[in-house]
Amino acid sequence: MCVNFRPPDPEMLETVMGVIIDLHDTGFWKAETWKDYGAPIVRRGADGRREGLVATYGMVPRKRIPPGVRPFDTMNARAETVGQLRSFSGAWKNSQLCLVPMTAFYEPNYESGKPVRWGIGAADESMFAVAGLWREWGGEAGAEHSFTQLTINADDHPLMRRFHKPGDEKRALVVVPHSEWDDWLSCSDPEYARSFLRPYPAELMRAWEFPVPPRAKKAEAATPAADIQMGLL
Repeated sequence: MCVNFRPPDPEMLETVMGVIIDLHDTGFWKAETWKDYGAPIVRRGADGRREGLVATYGMVPRKRIPPGVRPFDTMNARAETVGQLRSFSGAWKNSQLCLVPMTAFYEPNYESGKPVRWGIGAADESMFAVAGLWREWGGEAGAEHSFTQLTINADDHPLMRRFHKPGDEKRALVVVPHSEWDDWLSCSDPEYARSFLRPYPAELMRAWEFPVPPRAKKAEAATPAADIQMGLL
């Protein structure tokens, strides 16, 4: 399952999705998103239009896990059990659907005999969006939000079956076609929402080797290695 992806920059998000996020209070998100990082998501606003906000990656952020409970991951929600598991069922039944915009996500490829990080993205290198769920949390500083991504079985997918450990079930993120973005966001019936949870055509995707950037030297420790590699700093 995907645990790391590259979100678009604010300019690309506005150009492609028509969404503007006020970064005055939230700050800029990192070049690569990992568990508990903030990243942009798009949902349906109260006025029916697309609304962007920065949310924490993982439906139940680590800081929200009760004391004494063993930490668990909620970055991905399986389509088969999304309506049953406590972490996701409330948002699923309440149609708290969102889109997670990105330019690439990363998966381990074992074809060389050892795990090598690969990037997966759109064949035309454009921004795309993944089906997700969002949740709101109360707090002294105001409402906070978190999100998860939906996944489906990919054992028979020509591209996505190439990733993850040999013998493990293959999984794929649910990429929502551009033409269906607003239909997904406005869907209010969980059963109808399942019709969106289908494989994305392999011919519309591309994959490439993208090794983890080398660990930064001590003098560079304060600068994320991903930002250095992407030329953002």
